[in-house]
Amino acid sequence: MSNLVNVPKSGGLSNTNSNISFPTWSSWIDEMFNRELPSVFTSNFNTGMSSPKVNIKETEDAFEVEMAVPGLNKSDFKIDLDNDTLSISTEVKEEKEHTEENYTRREFGYSSFKRVFTLPESINEDHINAKYENGILNIHLPKKEEVKQKPVRSIEIS
Repeated sequence: MSNLVNVPKSGGLSNTNSNISFPTWSSWIDEMFNRELPSVFTSNFNTGMSSPKVNIKETEDAFEVEMAVPGLNKSDFKIDLDNDTLSISTEVKEEKEHTEENYTRREFGYSSFKRVFTLPESINEDHINAKYENGILNIHLPKKEEVKQKPVRSIEIS
């Protein structure tokens, strides 16, 4: 009994009696590096908190910054103004220890974020204020008087 094997000019072996196709070395390597990694490898698990989303609204008199950051206290925030740069950050550390009969369970956590904004020159830095209410941080950035939009007025032609 003899099995004949065709050897193509490319040098690879193929079995003419089989419908099974084996991946080539290059296609196997491509698949290995192009497949999606599990989310645990692609997530940013070192930060402990994702960067919160920010809404910025401009009115005639000011810019209003809203940041959704539920679950924090107002004392958790640090807001700094350095020249024309406004930075908003927080760092929260939590430790819990529970001891019961034969075991002790310790849990700890750390979360932080920092958002930095370059302010326009039109901001009156002396009157910036912030409040934290119902999980929303609001920062009021008033404009200087000289840059506020003045109402339209009609000019008479003489």
